[in-house]
Amino acid sequence: MIPVQGRPNPTQPTPVPAAPALLAQLVQALGALWWRPPKLGGTLGIWVLAPLSWAYRVLAAAHRRLTRAPAPPTPLQRRATPEPADAAVHAPVPTIVVGNWVVGGAGKTPTTLALLAHLQKAGWTPGVVSRGYGRRSGQTLLVDPLRSHAQDVGDEPLLLARRAGVRVVVGRDRRRAREHLLQSCPEVNVVVADDGLQHHRLWRDLEVVVVDERGAGNGWCIPAGPLREPLPPTLPPKTLLLYSAGVATLGLPGFLAQRHLAGIQTLQDWLAGQPCPADGGWEAVRGLQMQAAAAIAVPERFFESLRQHGIALAQTHALPDHDPWNALPWDASVREVIVTEKDAVKLTDLALHPTSTRVWVARLDLCLPADFTMALDQRLQAIRTGSALKA
Repeated sequence: MIPVQGRPNPTQPTPVPAAPALLAQLVQALGALWWRPPKLGGTLGIWVLAPLSWAYRVLAAAHRRLTRAPAPPTPLQRRATPEPADAAVHAPVPTIVVGNWVVGGAGKTPTTLALLAHLQKAGWTPGVVSRGYGRRSGQTLLVDPLRSHAQDVGDEPLLLARRAGVRVVVGRDRRRAREHLLQSCPEVNVVVADDGLQHHRLWRDLEVVVVDERGAGNGWCIPAGPLREPLPPTLPPKTLLLYSAGVATLGLPGFLAQRHLAGIQTLQDWLAGQPCPADGGWEAVRGLQMQAAAAIAVPERFFESLRQHGIALAQTHALPDHDPWNALPWDASVREVIVTEKDAVKLTDLALHPTSTRVWVARLDLCLPADFTMALDQRLQAIRTGSALKA
C-alpha cells in the first residue's frame, strides 16, 4: 500500500532512501563481479573476497548439518509407535521445495505458479509456504488474497495467493508455517515451499531448482560470487533442475522451460481478477508514450521483454528487488506506465484512488515442458506409494 500522489498518508512512515550511494555502488560492483563469466586466473576482486567465500562455505555446510530436518517416519514406523489419542493427527503430505542456487531471482515465482497450475490440473490440492521476504510482520500468517497487504505478507506470497487461488502461509520458520497451513487447511494434500531450498529445517520430498540464463555467474559463493551454496557435481536424487530461459546454462542435466509475457491489462482489471485478453491486449498500448517500472531481481529483463512486444519505452524505473514502493517511482505527469504483477500487488490504493496515470500490468507466465511434468508426476506417485528416495 503506497501513498497516492496528491493524497498525503499520515499513517505511512516517511520513506527512507533504499541505500546510501556508497552501498549502492558496492552492490553494483559486486553484481558486475558476480555475473561476469569466469576467466582463467580469475580477477583481483574475486581473490580479495575468496577467503570470505571459503568461510561462508564452511559456515553454510555446518548450518546445513545442524539444521537439516530428519526424514519423516515411514508408515510402518508410525504404526509401531502410534501417537497419543489426544494428539493432533495430520496425514503426511508431500512437500516440494522450489528454489535456486544463486542470490536473487531466477524465475522462481513464475515456476511456482506454473507448478501450482499443473498440480491443480492433476487433481492435487496444493498449498504454499513462504518466508514473505521484506514484510514488516514477523508473525506466521495465512494470506488473504483480498484483504492482506504486501507489507504484511510479502509481495510474492500475495501474488501467489491471487494468481493461483491457493492457500498461502508466510512465516520465517517454514516448518512451522507448513504445520500452520495443514492445520488451517486440511484439504491441502501437497505443500509447495517457495524459495525454501536453503531452509534446511523444512523436510522436502522433492526439490525443483530453477536456473536462468545467467547460470551460476562466476561460480563462486557469496561474497565473491552469487552462489548461496556450491554447485553439486551431480544432481541429488530428489532434485529436478529447470532451466527457466529455455537454454541449459550449467553442465547439469535439466529440463528446458520458457518464460514469456502472456499479456497486458489495466491495474483495475488485474486486481479484479479479470482474465487477460485473448489476444494479449498488446494492441491497446502500442503507439502510446509508455514508461515501465519494476522492483525485481533483473528489471532489465522485464523491460527488454516489453520492447520485444513492440512497446517503445520512453523511460524505465529499475528499483531494488522487493522494494516496498513507499512512493511512486514515476512523475505525476506521466500518462501510461507498465508494471510487473509482483509490483501490482502493492498498488491497491492506486486502483481505489486513480490518478491521471493509467497503470498497466504485464502478466509473466512460464510453460513447463512435458518431460518435466511427466518426471514430476512420477516422483509424486512414488512419494504417495512410499517408494520414493528419502535421502
